[in-house]
Amino acid sequence: MTATTLQTAVSAPQTLGLIELPDAARDSIGRDLAAEPDPTRDIDRAMARYHQIFAGLPLELLQQILDFGRHNDTPGVGYVRNLPVDPELPRTPSNGGPAADKKTYVAEGVLLGLSGLLGEPVGFLTEKNGNLVHDVIPVEGGAMSQTNQGSVVFLNFHNDIVHDAIGRYDVSNPDFLVLSCLRADHEGVAATHYADARDIVRALDSRTLELLRSPLFRLNAPGSYVRDVAGGQEVLSDPVAMINGPDQFPEISASANGVRGMTTAAEAALDRLQAACRETAHQVYLRPGEALLINNRKGLHARTPFTARYDGADRWLQRTYVRRSQWSIRYRQTADSRRVHY
Repeated sequence: MTATTLQTAVSAPQTLGLIELPDAARDSIGRDLAAEPDPTRDIDRAMARYHQIFAGLPLELLQQILDFGRHNDTPGVGYVRNLPVDPELPRTPSNGGPAADKKTYVAEGVLLGLSGLLGEPVGFLTEKNGNLVHDVIPVEGGAMSQTNQGSVVFLNFHNDIVHDAIGRYDVSNPDFLVLSCLRADHEGVAATHYADARDIVRALDSRTLELLRSPLFRLNAPGSYVRDVAGGQEVLSDPVAMINGPDQFPEISASANGVRGMTTAAEAALDRLQAACRETAHQVYLRPGEALLINNRKGLHARTPFTARYDGADRWLQRTYVRRSQWSIRYRQTADSRRVHY
């Protein structure tokens, strides 16, 4: 499959972009990444080096990825294929990662290299202990949860939000996510869905859209924060609207861990929103050597259930949180790292 343009038609915007690396580019980038050390040893040096390596992409593909991270009219999700992979992988960690015995860092280089074309990877202490590379792996104790540890339940349509003491969970959240596949689930049935807000808005009736644009909703904090910090208790945001901005370029917010409508009508609007997401979503079955570039403001993503065996061969993705700028969240920066925040 050849890469398709990320330009968007006015009447029917393209909301899924397809990008496939030629074999020669895959092999060249893979050789360079295989020679690089663990990026966490010196992340700023590593990010600069990954810029050098990914600058070797064919110009058209490089521009497509750069445009994805910079322009309003580009798709909300980009499906990147034929990426280099590690020559061998250790067992999928049973504790949610990271893996202690990984010998090469090709996967991390792919993840961070793509992230660097979109912005800068950032971390939050309440999400994966502030790590910049998140291992997304089923964990037996979290199988039923609305978190990245889950597997048994459908992970509801959401964007990744960040708890903030200011009461808004849609301010510090990442602008983009990058999801890269190291190992698929055993049956190959786990699908990642993405519903673009532009498609959602067109699918909703005017009354539902009016409700979703009103500050009638409270987002529950991320499951990791509720589990690790709040002792399992809800930590609700200030009242917010679910959809903001012009219909041509709407922004949408929803918490996987629960959204509370403040009226009966608002609760009904939430049900309709989830239905609209299912009706309009793109569906991707990630395989090794594939990644998704996800605009975390233009749309919502979800994951279908799958069977985890906890046998060292379970599904293994890696994820980054990416911000175009860290300036607006500088009040959260930790003393020890320019990229990690409270």
